[in-house]
Amino acid sequence: HTTTAVTINENEVRLMDDIRQYLNQLAPPDHPYLHNMLHLREAPPNWPGGWEAWAAQEPENCHSHLLSMLLGNSETVPVVDGKLTLGTWQSVMLVELDGPRKRTVGVQLVVESS
Repeated sequence: HTTTAVTINENEVRLMDDIRQYLNQLAPPDHPYLHNMLHLREAPPNWPGGWEAWAAQEPENCHSHLLSMLLGNSETVPVVDGKLTLGTWQSVMLVELDGPRKRTVGVQLVVESS
């Protein structure tokens, strides 16, 4: 999704706090982003209930989109003998940038045949 990211890093509590603080400095949620100025935007065509219904459910989340662009939304991890090949302290992380909310995550395996 355009407001989540996938990354590999160390899953350590203080590091997670540092990352949150760093990301908030890169893209502060309260910055006056144009994307968040809903009164300047049009609703998608044929939105049920019109512009008002669309605007009522549309989050002000430009910072989430920007951070997702920077962090990326995919990773490639080798699998050897059925296990992810990660370093000792590495974890694959889904980074929620606009939540919490229910998400669906896709995983694609590419198998090399010899």
